[in-house]
Amino acid sequence: MSWIRRIAVDVRPLRESRDFRLLTAGSLITGLGTQATLVALPYQVFVITGSAFQTGLIGAAELIPLAAGSLYGGALADRFDRRIMLLTCQLALVTTAAALSLAAISGEPPIWLLYLLAAAMAGAAALEQVVRAAIVPNTVSPDRLRGALSLTYGLAQLTQVVGPAVGGLLIAAFGLAVPYAIDAVSCLGMAVAASFLSPQPVEGGAVHEPVLRSIRSGLAFVRRQQPVMAGFVIDLAAMTFGMPRALFPVLSLTVYHAGASGTGLLYAAVAAGSTVAALTTGWLLHARWLGRIVLGSVAVWGVFIALAGLVDSIWIAALLFALAGAADSVSAVCRTTMSQTLTPDRMRGRMTSVFGLVVTGGPRLGDIESGSVAAVSTPAFSVVSGGLACLAAVGLVAVCFPQLAAYDGDAIGAGALDPDAIELAVERAEVEDLA
Repeated sequence: MSWIRRIAVDVRPLRESRDFRLLTAGSLITGLGTQATLVALPYQVFVITGSAFQTGLIGAAELIPLAAGSLYGGALADRFDRRIMLLTCQLALVTTAAALSLAAISGEPPIWLLYLLAAAMAGAAALEQVVRAAIVPNTVSPDRLRGALSLTYGLAQLTQVVGPAVGGLLIAAFGLAVPYAIDAVSCLGMAVAASFLSPQPVEGGAVHEPVLRSIRSGLAFVRRQQPVMAGFVIDLAAMTFGMPRALFPVLSLTVYHAGASGTGLLYAAVAAGSTVAALTTGWLLHARWLGRIVLGSVAVWGVFIALAGLVDSIWIAALLFALAGAADSVSAVCRTTMSQTLTPDRMRGRMTSVFGLVVTGGPRLGDIESGSVAAVSTPAFSVVSGGLACLAAVGLVAVCFPQLAAYDGDAIGAGALDPDAIELAVERAEVEDLA
């Protein structure tokens, strides 16, 4: 049984930290409702318009508020108490989800209204994710950080298994208003958790630094940390070209003829693979070359996505998407560990804002890319070509960012990159911004 203990995710952060338990429980409850909405919104747009391109435009509507919410939120998260910010974001998400539910009850809302509400929700969610991710490292001891990040990611993926599947079933049984309403109620889960968290002031935060200057210095810091920058670039490429989620309702309705429940299955399949992989990442506690694992994982992701576009069975496609999700999960845990390890607390909100912008913005770009390619060709060609483009991106990143493959977790853990060196990178970024 020793091999089980070696691969199982470390749950000691849950036992040892009250704040981490609260944050995890709130995220789990809220995530279930959010993922139900993830199915409902593109399904609703496609049913109304019958257009893969207009379904993909949801991503375009979300992109600008998502970017603004991430970058502005990162600056604020390095300035104000993160607990108060988290609570405020959740109340904004409750409001937008309730508005979507009311719009669905009214009948067939105008498409522009759905785009507008999607944009508002994306902005609030981006800010919330930045703040929540910046809090996690301060709720656990440094030696528990890898386990806490793996557990957080794994449970988030679990909500993406249950949420979309339940969302598809709810749409089929009760219509679109119900999953939106459930999302509004579930967002209160994180609001309650945030109200019981300990205060989360920023350690060494630059309170009086202008917001735009704060954002620029954060971007300069990320640019100087080449392994972190490379992780962002490769994930953005993987999600832009290899995440065909906007086509899931199109594939389900026109290729697999599986309806709303099939749409939920495809969304859930990616997350199911991610969940299993994330909750068995105990072996990563002992991994040294995290950057090389990232490169290999993203390549595996691209292979399985391309294969999924070649099949005409929803069950085989779901299996391939699950395997792709498992590879993406390993990549995400490694990238998160690298970025959090290399970032001091007073820069963590801004670094996390860039991380969140990539993680959430990439799939939106993928919505646009996959929907556009499908509109001028076929959904299957869009999926296959995206997977192959992802593979090409892996090779390009490996050549352009050799620091990613050279990242040595053991050396950093042993002090080869000490806190003083990281602080020096922060100071140089701030000086560079002032110049």
